[in-house]
Amino acid sequence: MVEKNIQVITTVGERTDAEKITRTLLEERLAACIQIVGPITSSYWWRGKIVTYEEWLCFIKSSDTHYADVEKAIKEIHPYDVPEIIAMPIVAGLPDYLKWLNGELKK
Repeated sequence: MVEKNIQVITTVGERTDAEKITRTLLEERLAACIQIVGPITSSYWWRGKIVTYEEWLCFIKSSDTHYADVEKAIKEIHPYDVPEIIAMPIVAGLPDYLKWLNGELKK
């Protein structure tokens, strides 16, 4: 099976939660790089009404072979009842960057 690179995103309400997710995924080599962006403003439907919150956004660089473990690790740490965990394929990238990314992931 050929590994395909992905970018997983998740949002949390506290920067400390974003940092904990980042540290865990990097230490377990489930991600090669994670950027934390924020605070951002998120508005969405929750329990029948529109809510708006300040959140922190994590961009997680990984591979599809690690997705299940990435999702599991995030869910174990994440404080939300239903966390946003979305994976998107990386369809192209600088070859040297993608080589580095794959070299930093658990084999």
